[in-house]
Amino acid sequence: MNGAAKGAVIGGVFLAMVGGAGYGVYTLVGDAGENAKEGKDGETTVQAEKGSGPVSEKDAAKTAKAFLAAWAAGDERVAADLTNNPAAAQAAVGDFRTKSYVSRTVITPGTPTGTTVPYKVEAEITYEGTTKPLAYDGRLTVVRGLTSGKPLVDWQPSVIHPQLQKDEKLRAGAPANPPVKAVDRNGEELTAEKYPSLRQILDELRQNYGSKAGGKPGAEVWIEPAAKDAPKRTLLTLVEGEPSVLKTYLDAQVQAAAEQAVTRFPEASVVAVQPSNGHILAVANHRKDGFNAAMRGARAPGSTMKIVTAAMLMDRGLVAADKPAECGKTVTWGREFHNLNNFELPPGTSFATSFARSCNTAFIKQIKPVDDDSALPKEATEVFGIGMDWKTGIQSTDGKVPPATGAAAAAEYIGQGQITMNPLNVASITATARTGVFRQPVLVSPELDGRKIATAERRMKSSVQQQLVSMMKLTATSGTAQKAMAPVRGSDKGAKTGSAEVGGAGDSPDSWFTGFSGDVAAAAMVEGGGHGGDAAGPIVAQVLNAG
Repeated sequence: MNGAAKGAVIGGVFLAMVGGAGYGVYTLVGDAGENAKEGKDGETTVQAEKGSGPVSEKDAAKTAKAFLAAWAAGDERVAADLTNNPAAAQAAVGDFRTKSYVSRTVITPGTPTGTTVPYKVEAEITYEGTTKPLAYDGRLTVVRGLTSGKPLVDWQPSVIHPQLQKDEKLRAGAPANPPVKAVDRNGEELTAEKYPSLRQILDELRQNYGSKAGGKPGAEVWIEPAAKDAPKRTLLTLVEGEPSVLKTYLDAQVQAAAEQAVTRFPEASVVAVQPSNGHILAVANHRKDGFNAAMRGARAPGSTMKIVTAAMLMDRGLVAADKPAECGKTVTWGREFHNLNNFELPPGTSFATSFARSCNTAFIKQIKPVDDDSALPKEATEVFGIGMDWKTGIQSTDGKVPPATGAAAAAEYIGQGQITMNPLNVASITATARTGVFRQPVLVSPELDGRKIATAERRMKSSVQQQLVSMMKLTATSGTAQKAMAPVRGSDKGAKTGSAEVGGAGDSPDSWFTGFSGDVAAAAMVEGGGHGGDAAGPIVAQVLNAG
């Protein structure tokens, strides 16, 4: 073998040492058996046996060992031929050495579980004279080739690193954007270690403002995202850069409460904003996929949308908080709609009580008097700023309230159908109801990059705003939000619950809840969480208390 570079399997550990000539060939000791044959330059390869039916645990272990050995030795061609996607695997294994600057690799396979084989990667990254270790656990699965019939590694980017997703790549070097030291409104540093939900947000802030805020780049190992506008995800710092200080509008105390609150339920997200200025105080997610659903989600918001619908109806003089609003068990508009558990309220019940009890039929009955398919979308955009291309400082998704007719319009009146929102949108709706003025949510000052902030066409009528606040207060004290809002201190508080049926029959609805206390408005969503007051409600209450 080439004396400059050696690779070997020793006691189940695959080791590649890199010298002046780079990675060399490898030898399989013992495990290959009768399936091994001598190749050119003394290189040993593994010939997988053709077969049919499920892959055995023995064959999975053998194939995995051969692949890991080739990977450790930097022999991308041999490694690739042991997978079911040779082209992608060859590029990834080659890049691991050349574009991730891996100078040494030890890969230790674990005990297979069926056709899944775990392993430990212990690598060293060397870049411009600096060497640092990079260690992580991985796993791969062996399947039978569709055409060859041979046991092959089922190629996924995560084979190279568990955090790699489709079309993502592992890279090292000097990043384009210098690091930033993000701080909250009071100057307290915000780190991903202390506030895990902010990891992606901090990466985005660095991408967007690192070069604008100053500082000098160092050297890092990162995950290159598939989308050009997505932020890089740093895995290892090789050489410390000089960070610039980036001030955000987040509040560390509120953020800490949000981080803790979302851990109560899986697939939970929450946002808090300050109604008086639109500043985003906290953003937190507790999700398996790591998606920032709090700011980028797009799901039906359920009855939290009734805040906008109520404003539209009162704006047109069709209802008033203290005037009767019929709340029967069902109503038909294109199809039959009903209240939760088919409840009804006595004749003469006020619109405020129908709002507080979240009566669907009281709202849908107003479609005919409105007689305008665009009424709800106009109210959402012109007063609440929904769909106006918010530029918060990082990626966010605008709410959507499209025009609708028939049953689709009835569904939109109660936050179902084609309407989509996320907790940021709904928190802003509550903030607008709180003050009567839409103030676009912002995470960092627009002065940093001169971005244009959205403004609504008109402010809410004073009488409408006062009625909305009183109805939300009633909901918090004696309506569907009473239990969830009970722990929130003080009397200046209001809320609205929501449950959105987004799946098939038998699926639990999404849980939505929004509320305000003083100069803090918050909204939360728990996918499949059930009634709004049961899951999302306690999350919002905890955040409001912190504010």
